[in-house]
Amino acid sequence: MSEMHEIPERSGTAFRLNKGERLVVIDPRGEQVADLLAFNAHDIDEVISSGRTLDYAETIQLTTGHKLYSNRSSVMLAIEEDTVGRHDFLLTPCSYDTFHHFYPTLPPHRGCFGNLAAALEPYGVTPDRIPVAFNCFMNVPIDGETGKLRVLPPISRAGDFIAFRAAMDLVIGLTACSAPDSNGGTFKPIHYRVEAA
Repeated sequence: MSEMHEIPERSGTAFRLNKGERLVVIDPRGEQVADLLAFNAHDIDEVISSGRTLDYAETIQLTTGHKLYSNRSSVMLAIEEDTVGRHDFLLTPCSYDTFHHFYPTLPPHRGCFGNLAAALEPYGVTPDRIPVAFNCFMNVPIDGETGKLRVLPPISRAGDFIAFRAAMDLVIGLTACSAPDSNGGTFKPIHYRVEAA
């Protein structure tokens, strides 16, 4: 069995994921979002793309069987298993600016954006290279008539997970999200493991 890693609440990490390896992102306590980014390990100008992915999937409800594409239309990750079925690929990682906008009475936090920037810096990723993340377990229903977005608590329960297969050598950024609304008002860790090809 591969080693389980823990991302403490309101923090992030980055690591290599080789082609063929499987990344399993786990919500150990339930109702906790994990922002995920992917970069081509050999050329960080190639990066996960919400626009390309949603275009090719023809849906915003990404789950088992869907692929996550790069800005160059290459498959980066394939979703192999998903016990939740509700994730977000529209909203950008939370940041100091997010906190000032949505939570003006709370102490500001660098959020997932700041955590990703710090974790990815050793790989040469600068803050301006950080795109929209694939927000594992984030629950963002959309009104079909008005287009209005809402951020509700995740529907994930303790032990739920989503598993991805790497289609190329990648650098992954992954967080335990820091925004109150995204996580039902509490902050919890995220677990992950990397399984051999």
